[in-house]
Amino acid sequence: MTLDDALEQLRAHAEPGRAEGMADYHKVPRDYLGVPNPAINDLTTEWRRTLSVEERVALADALWRTNIFEARLAAAKLLTQARITPDDAVWALITAWLPDLDSWAIADHAMTAGQRRLMPDLTRMDEVETWTTSDSHWIRRAAMIVTLPLAKLNNLKPTEAAARERVLGWAAGYVQDSEWFIQKSVAWWLRDLSKHDPDRVRAFMAANGRHMKPFARKEAEKFL
Repeated sequence: MTLDDALEQLRAHAEPGRAEGMADYHKVPRDYLGVPNPAINDLTTEWRRTLSVEERVALADALWRTNIFEARLAAAKLLTQARITPDDAVWALITAWLPDLDSWAIADHAMTAGQRRLMPDLTRMDEVETWTTSDSHWIRRAAMIVTLPLAKLNNLKPTEAAARERVLGWAAGYVQDSEWFIQKSVAWWLRDLSKHDPDRVRAFMAANGRHMKPFARKEAEKFL
């Protein structure tokens, strides 16, 4: 599978008029093909079946470098899989994308791939913590999104419980960041955690809620 082959298959699923609407919605200057997400899912599922991990990493890298919206989504989806062994090259590529993050949709897809690599190896939390002090709010936000599975666990192992508390420590620092996407990421994390450990969220809000924007407080406490 070459880059040209992959782009040709993506373009074959473009819908007339869709690209213009996507460009207007996402408001980030780049090429948009107009391919709906289900079509990207179907294509990348098939590519994952036929390509080795090494081939998928190479193709994902090439797709990402095009800066085409759907190509970047496809790059992330190519690497979104629960079990990949070894996965060091996959994690390295995902983290190499961090400086390019500039929209929530691409960032969320990239970090969904990252979640699958972080959860089996929580020693990578040390690296993720370095993201929390980045000048880029997209990279700071990525630390919350890539760790989101920790908010959804029941019956935590000690390492998972420690990792969860670590993220809540980052969140406590984030609440004083006025950037909308940072506030939203904290609220999203707390909202999901409230379904599994509502008392911990109540304690967090009691200590930190006054620093959060009203919309973020409302979102965090949605299920309490």
